[in-house]
Amino acid sequence: MKLSTKKMRTLLATVAFGMLSVISFGQDEAQNLVSNGSFEAVGKKPKRLGSIESATGWVSPTGVRADLFTSSKMPDIDVPMNIYGKEVGKDGGNYAGFVGFSYGNKLPRSYVMTKLDAPLKKGMRYCVKFYVSLAEASKYASNNIGAKLSKKPFGTDGKVSIIEDASVLHFNNDQKIFTGRYNWTEVCGQFEAKGGEKFITIGNFESNDDTKSTRMKKDPRVKTKQIIAAYYYLDDIQVKLLNEGDMCDCLADEGNDSYSTLIYQKVVTTNEDMTSKEKIEIQQVFFAFGKTKLTSEGKTSLDFIAKELEANPEAKLQIQGHNNSMEDSVGVDNDYYADMDNKRVGAVMKYLMAKGIPESRMIPSTKGSEMKNEETDAEDDAELVMAKNRRVTFKIR
Repeated sequence: MKLSTKKMRTLLATVAFGMLSVISFGQDEAQNLVSNGSFEAVGKKPKRLGSIESATGWVSPTGVRADLFTSSKMPDIDVPMNIYGKEVGKDGGNYAGFVGFSYGNKLPRSYVMTKLDAPLKKGMRYCVKFYVSLAEASKYASNNIGAKLSKKPFGTDGKVSIIEDASVLHFNNDQKIFTGRYNWTEVCGQFEAKGGEKFITIGNFESNDDTKSTRMKKDPRVKTKQIIAAYYYLDDIQVKLLNEGDMCDCLADEGNDSYSTLIYQKVVTTNEDMTSKEKIEIQQVFFAFGKTKLTSEGKTSLDFIAKELEANPEAKLQIQGHNNSMEDSVGVDNDYYADMDNKRVGAVMKYLMAKGIPESRMIPSTKGSEMKNEETDAEDDAELVMAKNRRVTFKIR
């Protein structure tokens, strides 16, 4: 796809905003290469939907224009309340919005794109982050929300989907369906540059056949009319160079301790008669309610697994995340506690990657609360049963 002349002129003319000096890789390595990542800099005040190009440096690379939400007398694009729901900006007051999926492709997708402040350097690693929130008007939620870093801009006047391999999905896990409606969900991952990437585009880059979706129940408190799509608010886009040995600080452990703080710990015993596979699969990592933080016992198990994988370079590790039914219940009203199985898998993968295990050797798998821990017994009280189910287990493939 080639960017139209008019669109390219707009992009190149506006992307200079905020670039007071040329950025070099030897200076501020933590500097965000997306100069208007929170859409706060606005040129001409937007008056209607489809006005993403009012945000300095941003364009839509297809014939379907993404939206800019900002303080306005126009109720459709106002903040925090607008035509698709209500959301307070993640960073500042403004944010963008795009269609990530629609049932039967009845509502064309939209994307947002900007030029980076400097091209990416071959072989260097970058932390890519952005935040999405599913609008209350969405009848659906989907996976495959990601970022594409490219040397050339996308561009077409057609109302089409961009089908490409995404550069970054959340921890490269395209199975996560982004259902969070009442706060911001982080999409975060690491990207190794091929060299010369100058543009970042955000949206869904898979076909509908390869996209997983779920139908959302309408919140009776919300009067917004639903649309047959997964519509996402978007804010706080970041692309930052990583120092050697550093990892993306994804999946920050937040939440509160008003629920159970009990962390079950299983005593694991191995012997010389066991195979490496058996030694790994007997390991389990347990968590507090609504937490992804690793305990010292959990780190010990992961250190053991890392050494076994180093000694068996052909082995691949399936990492199975579990949560309990109470986390499911609390997660309905508080999105932080939703998808704890997926978040725990991410925390374990992050730790093992820091120990030198390549991401390509790990297979993420989310089990929810369906697969109960077989090691519970009749003498366990309800809190202990819940604690035994908050875990990550392992299989060798």
